[in-house]
Amino acid sequence: MELPQKLQAAVDQLGKIPGVGSKTALRQVLSLVRWDKTRLFEFSEAFKELASIKQCETCGLYSDEEQCHICSKSKRVEQGCICVVENISDCIAIEKSQTFFGTYFILGGVLNPLLGIGPNELKLDRLFKRIDHEGVQSLILAINPSVEGDATCSYIRQKVEDHVSVERIGFGVPMGGSLEYLDSLTISKALENRKKF
Repeated sequence: MELPQKLQAAVDQLGKIPGVGSKTALRQVLSLVRWDKTRLFEFSEAFKELASIKQCETCGLYSDEEQCHICSKSKRVEQGCICVVENISDCIAIEKSQTFFGTYFILGGVLNPLLGIGPNELKLDRLFKRIDHEGVQSLILAINPSVEGDATCSYIRQKVEDHVSVERIGFGVPMGGSLEYLDSLTISKALENRKKF
């Protein structure tokens, strides 16, 4: 069946979102068409505003201003601790946990020479300048466990001065997880990251 051109254009655009197939896109568009005009205009305006969103010059988090709400709080900067994460969704996950009260640095990926991603692409020089400029005493590497993630952590550790404490978050058995269902690498990481009880 051939859809009206306006419907098809909306389906095509929604289908560009990762994880949204053509059937889901069509269902969503058919749902949106039933909305009243005011609600539909508000919805489209919210998405149009995404074109003007900025990235924080200090950490890389999305922001409405030059600095995000985290980096602009002096109390957080005064903690003297930066948590280095791979991407923005990792930063959001840590913030939701409400257990970290320092600032962040978002790499935007990990070192991967095969894909041409080196220290310059991750803007690691900005991280090292921040460490010096802010008098950072502690660095937490919250980078996902992988060959590339491990290499990135090793590179950062080598480049950071000895007076800065560098720690990596623990990996292993999730809360409520059962050992019999975990892969051997997860169990291996859990044993590596054990601590006194």
